Amino acid sequence: METMHRFTEDELREKIAKLDDEAAYGTVLRAKGVVPATEGEWLHFDHVPGEIEIRRGAASVIGRLCVIGAHLNEAAVKTLFSE
Repeated sequence: METMHRFTEDELREKIAKLDDEAAYGTVLRAKGVVPATEGEWLHFDHVPGEIEIRRGAASVIGRLCVIGAHLNEAAVKTLFSE
């Protein structure tokens, strides 16, 4: 999915951590992406269950993220990252 929503690093970490809730989002095996930060930079992230890595990096045109798993609730994932 794509997003232009800006995130603080803490806000992004909280949202990524919520992906471990299988009842709400399905079984997430991996998530990664690049999203705009509130400070004007870009946040690059990688997630596997129980592990979150966030780093600052080069600019992108639009925020993009990919969530890979089984029985994903795509609408809930989209809502999570667009608020």
